[in-house]
Amino acid sequence: MVIEKTRRNFVTIEGLFLKLKYKSFLFLTSLTTVHSISKYFRTDPVAITIGTFDGVHIGHRKILERVINHASNAGLRSAVLTFFPHPRMVLQKDADIQLLNTIDEKITILENMGLDILIIHPFSKDFSRLSATDFVRDILVNKLHSKKVIIGYDHRFGRNRNANITDLRAFGSALDFSVEEISAQEIDDVSVSSTKIRKALNEGDMETANSYLGYAYMLTATVTRGKGLGRTLNFPTANLHISESYKLVPKEGVYVVKSTLSGNTVHGMMNIGYNPTVAGKEKSIEVHFFDFKEDLYDKKIQVHLLKRLRDEQRFGSVEALKAQLERDKHKALNYITK
Repeated sequence: MVIEKTRRNFVTIEGLFLKLKYKSFLFLTSLTTVHSISKYFRTDPVAITIGTFDGVHIGHRKILERVINHASNAGLRSAVLTFFPHPRMVLQKDADIQLLNTIDEKITILENMGLDILIIHPFSKDFSRLSATDFVRDILVNKLHSKKVIIGYDHRFGRNRNANITDLRAFGSALDFSVEEISAQEIDDVSVSSTKIRKALNEGDMETANSYLGYAYMLTATVTRGKGLGRTLNFPTANLHISESYKLVPKEGVYVVKSTLSGNTVHGMMNIGYNPTVAGKEKSIEVHFFDFKEDLYDKKIQVHLLKRLRDEQRFGSVEALKAQLERDKHKALNYITK
C-alpha cells in the first residue's frame, strides 16, 4: 500500500516567486501528501496550521507564509492539516456548498508555496465528535509531532468547536508546543474571505475574485468530444468535463482564459452556458485556444479565467454568432496584449 505520495514538479512561472521566497533551492521542490492521519508515520517535528483553506487566498497565505517561514528558521518541517470532504458537506448535508478548489488544485497551490507536508484527513461525524483534548494530545502532539501551531485569531476546534486559542495555549504549555496567533488586525487588513470570492465568481467579476485569490481562478477538467459545432464556425473548441460536482463554475458567459499546454502558455476564450443559438440544451464549458492545433482529447488540463467579456447571447443566425465570436477574439487579444 502506498502510504505517502511525494509529488515532484518543476516550478511553474506563477509559482517561481513563491518558491524562491520560501525555499533555498531554485528549480525543484517536493510536497509530501498523506491521505489520512492514520497513514502518517513521520517523526520529524513540524510547524503546523489547521483548516480547510478553500481557495488558498491571500488571507490564508498570511498564515501559511508564517508557518513556512517559521519552519525554515527553526529547523522544522512546515505542515498543513486539512480536511476532505469539507466539514459542511458532512455536517450540513442540505448545504449546497461550492468550493473554490478541488483537492488536486489545492495540492498544486500549496506545493508552489513551498510547503513540506500536507495531511488531508477524511472528515466524518465521528471525527467531529473528537474532544479538544484528544485532538491536541493524540493527533497534534503524539501523531504529527507538532512543536509550533500557528492559527488565525478565530480558530475553534474540538467537539462542537468549543475550544479556542486560549485553550490551545494551555494545551501547549502542558504538552510542550508553542502557539502563535495571527491577529484579527493582520487578517482583517487583507479583508478577504472565501465567501466574498464565491460571490465575485457567481457575478462573473474575475478581477475582484483573482485579486482576492492572488492567482487566476482555475478550472481543472478533462477534454471530451463535443458535437464539433465550433469547428464549423472556424472556432474549434475543447469541451471540458469537470468531474467534481462541488467545484464552483463562474457565471455563464464568455471569458478570456489562459492555460499551459505542451509546456507553453496558450491564451483563448471560453464559453460557459447553453449555446442558445444552436439550440443547446445542456450546460457546457468550451474553450477555443488561439494558435493551438494539438489534439487534447482525453487529456486533463487546467484553465485560468482572466476576464469576463460578455453574457451568453442568442443570435438570429449562425453567421451573426460567428461575427460576434470574431469580435470576442479581437477583444480578448487586446486584453492579452495589454
